[in-house]
Amino acid sequence: MTIPTGNRLQQSALGVLAFLLFSAGIYTLWNFLSALAWAGIFAIGLWPLYRRVRTRTASAALPAVFTAGVALVFIAPIFLVGLQLAHEFHAISGWVQDAQAHGIAEPEAVSRLPVGHAQIDAWWQKNLADPGQAKQLLERATHGRVGGFSRTLGEQAARRLTLFGFTLLTLFFLFKEADTVTDQLRRAGSRAFGPGGERIGVQMIASVHGTVNGLVLVGLGEGVILGIVYAVAGVPHPTIFGALTAVAAMIPFAAAIPFCLAGLILLAQGAIVWAIVVLGAGLLVTFTADHFVRPVLIGGATRLPFLWVLLGILGGVEAWGLVGLFLGPAIMAALILLWREFVAPDPLSQS
Repeated sequence: MTIPTGNRLQQSALGVLAFLLFSAGIYTLWNFLSALAWAGIFAIGLWPLYRRVRTRTASAALPAVFTAGVALVFIAPIFLVGLQLAHEFHAISGWVQDAQAHGIAEPEAVSRLPVGHAQIDAWWQKNLADPGQAKQLLERATHGRVGGFSRTLGEQAARRLTLFGFTLLTLFFLFKEADTVTDQLRRAGSRAFGPGGERIGVQMIASVHGTVNGLVLVGLGEGVILGIVYAVAGVPHPTIFGALTAVAAMIPFAAAIPFCLAGLILLAQGAIVWAIVVLGAGLLVTFTADHFVRPVLIGGATRLPFLWVLLGILGGVEAWGLVGLFLGPAIMAALILLWREFVAPDPLSQS
């Protein structure tokens, strides 16, 4: 539809209508924006590999294959961890029933404490070793909460699975219509913002690429390495601890939580040497990843100082949740690009 340039009233009305429709669209899709954002992040992160494979094969099933691969990468570990947690929940239920019938046995590690073991033993015998006291304590701790917690957990799991399904569906169509979507976004950015719009888009995409490599791949590497250390050191359920470490390691400095917990468990079991090994390996791996590997992968892709990368990651998580891990650095990369172009020397002033 062509509107005469002189008709300012119609142009203003069209602008207002476009704004209202855009606002209505955002409101309609509000609960699915995170799924759309994750689909975009997956598509950008996998695009170099997808394009390389597409040049070698023109199979129409390629978008479905890549989408199924993403689903498998996420669903398989969740399924394995879910089975392990179900087994643990069964074991915990049996432990609660035994504790209510016979009391809670005192850990052997208490007797090996250098100080305070006598006081702890006396308190334990009075409050936990007696079946009656232990039963009252467990009933107070779980009364009215187990059913509600299970129901809330089930609702959250169903909602997350639904959003993940929409993420996969969107990702499939992004792969299928990749060339069309890319061309439309490029033209939209150029028409709306001029040549600078395309440069900002390229910078943000490069930031997402670097962040995926620096956070996801490095985090998975940390999880695998420390998972092997957990298994050798005798940490209970090393697979779960390795998976938790991989997820936590995607946030800088957060990997210390699972490997410190693993060290404390070994320390409580009396394996002091292995606890020191786990803590030392965790510090070495995370220090190397956070101070050497990630700055090169993330900052090198966008020429962005790692301080701004770190602020973008932490601020993004605070503002946007988990998806902010990737949105934060992308926003920082765009802002830094605008700042550099704004303060760049004027060629006319130097002539």
